[in-house]
Amino acid sequence: MNETEFLRHTDAIFTRIEAAIDDNDLDADYLVSGNVLDIEFSDGAKIIVNRHTANQELWIAAKSGGYHFAFRDGRWIAARDGSEFFSTLSAAIAAACGETIEFDE
Repeated sequence: MNETEFLRHTDAIFTRIEAAIDDNDLDADYLVSGNVLDIEFSDGAKIIVNRHTANQELWIAAKSGGYHFAFRDGRWIAARDGSEFFSTLSAAIAAACGETIEFDE
């Protein structure tokens, strides 16, 4: 995937995350600033989703740890443990605020 495709694809992911937060009435605010999507919860906990263009990776930074995902076989997969991006993000959100969230395809 070239850089333009990566940016287009990750823009869609950011939009999907924003829509899921709104659709699930999650008690969180989000802000996109360049390559970073900050999700902040009412108690001040944060999750940061970052697209790292040079490596063509998506990163999640949460209290539970940092995760790097690469696009493999049509999915964003973490090299270290094979976890999928949206399931990892869902788990991080549940750990941060105790609420579950579904990400529509």
